[in-house]
Amino acid sequence: MQGYVLSSFFYGYILTQFAGGYLARRFGAKYLFGGGIAITGLLTLFTPVLAKVNVWVLVASRVLMGICEGVTFPAIHTLWSKWAPPLERSKLAITTFSGAYSGTVVAMIISGLMAEHLNWEAIFYFFGGLAIAWFMVWCLLITESPQTHPSITRLELEYIEHSIGFSDKKADSQATPWKSIFTSLPVMAITVAHFGENWGFYTLLTGLPSFMNNVFHFSLQKSGFLAALPYLVMALAAQLGGNFADCLRGRLGCSTTLVRKLFNAVAFSGQAIFLIIVGFTPNINAAVVSLTLAVGLGGFCYAGFAVNHLDIAPQYAGILMGITNTVATIPGIVSPIITGQIVQHKLASEWRIVFFIAAAIYLASMVVYVIFASGETQQWAKIANGYEVHSTLTDVEEEDEEDEKNETVH
Repeated sequence: MQGYVLSSFFYGYILTQFAGGYLARRFGAKYLFGGGIAITGLLTLFTPVLAKVNVWVLVASRVLMGICEGVTFPAIHTLWSKWAPPLERSKLAITTFSGAYSGTVVAMIISGLMAEHLNWEAIFYFFGGLAIAWFMVWCLLITESPQTHPSITRLELEYIEHSIGFSDKKADSQATPWKSIFTSLPVMAITVAHFGENWGFYTLLTGLPSFMNNVFHFSLQKSGFLAALPYLVMALAAQLGGNFADCLRGRLGCSTTLVRKLFNAVAFSGQAIFLIIVGFTPNINAAVVSLTLAVGLGGFCYAGFAVNHLDIAPQYAGILMGITNTVATIPGIVSPIITGQIVQHKLASEWRIVFFIAAAIYLASMVVYVIFASGETQQWAKIANGYEVHSTLTDVEEEDEEDEKNETVH
């Protein structure tokens, strides 16, 4: 029954990935993203009540939560496609992605304290209310695009539009090249990498407490910090990787393709190595360190495939995220089932097979990504009559100063 409740979220989550990308591009990402979180927050508030009514009512609410949450990643990619200049994409986009893991760290620690000193219902009331309060702030502060921001300067707007290579209006007028998207090798490479990362991530997310208890007789539920530690490392690795990736591309002049492949290879190979180590180590301290790094190193892949959608097709980034995340949600459904079939007697040897499968998927997806990925805007994604030259800030400043001089003379 716990399995049904925990997995029910993903049945809804997988349904709206593709739709989220399309709807964000068609109708705007601001309220789609914010509304998805607000409704999820509302359902979280009512979770204690629904759980006491009937378990299947609870399952239905979690499916609905998944449906609402499914639009968030495609929507935020669409929003960043309008706001993030190419040489700032890694750190800007990854800052938002790392919030998911930072939130996991905070939530695990706070939830443990609330469960111990208050009651389990308080956890849902607190975080549900927090999500709704966040939505109100989001509506006040966020605009759909630079063109609609009330206080943006002409210099800032021109810099963003010129560096991105298209304006919001020009992007929206383009028909979506569906055939080119579904036959693109770089899109396939991102999809495979996304699937591989999520397979390992969901395997550990759902199986880590059971593994520690089965093999080392250690309960992660009694140690909120140790349970949260891998996600803290992941958030820090994502931030570090994002800033370093933009530094390599900007100051050192490395190609975007090279940087994306490099960070993905470091993340996937490192995760595979530490999962194999976990399978053989008899020492609990070594296991905790290895598991922390097996999860944490995944933060570097966010400077790899996770922002690659914005590189190869900025104006279709939300749609691409919807496609790749649909495929990448499958591990959330399938991986726990396979783990359950393998781990029949709670033996270390059975868990070793689980970790070896995840490591093999990491390595296979790494090879595919290194061979077929690209960091360049694809021909089918270029805007007709858009900007062909990515102006630097200095170029735009010079144009701005010249315009001011002409106005003064006039």
